[in-house]
Amino acid sequence: MCFVFFEFKGAEKMKKRLLLPLLFAGLWATPAMAAPYVSVSAGLGLLNNSDGTRAVGSRNDAIEYNTGVPIGVAVGYKVDEFRVEGAIGYQSHSIDRAWDGSAMVAVTDSDISIWSFMANGYYDISIKDSSVSPYLTAGLGFASIDGNHGGSSSTEFAWQLGAGVGIKASENVVVDLGYRYFKTADVSAEIDGIPTDLSISGSNILVGARYSF
Repeated sequence: MCFVFFEFKGAEKMKKRLLLPLLFAGLWATPAMAAPYVSVSAGLGLLNNSDGTRAVGSRNDAIEYNTGVPIGVAVGYKVDEFRVEGAIGYQSHSIDRAWDGSAMVAVTDSDISIWSFMANGYYDISIKDSSVSPYLTAGLGFASIDGNHGGSSSTEFAWQLGAGVGIKASENVVVDLGYRYFKTADVSAEIDGIPTDLSISGSNILVGARYSF
């Protein structure tokens, strides 16, 4: 039996969190013709294996994760074919296996959770006489990555790219089917007391709904 615990080093965490409101400041300076909306989403989270770098060397796929369930909420504005929004997301993944210095071993009762705070932009592609509208999206922000070791965490720069399709269900409701690739800056952590830099990235397949006012 192997227990892997993380202690993330976030010396600048509070300073970074103070910058989060700046990501959303532009949402309040929108044109008069902007249509506000709210959205919710959930889906399938596929977190990539983390590569680990230590003083003694590095290893690809040092930590393997199980599938998680990402959820998110957003508030935004739509102007013609463009949208801009502020979004908060959460996902948690249990750890399947980890490198113990000599081999990959099974892990119990260890997980990683990610809170994301993103400013996203969208380009909706209109199709004449169709209720279906494909879109492209990109976002920048921060992510708070937590291991289950005393509640310690690390806050890092994050970005995402994605695409999807909106399906108009009524005058005010659009069903959203989308894909997001999400990545953060490398996380500095301690694994079993050894300083380690870990890569964090993954893919989310989402189903959601947008309600326009």
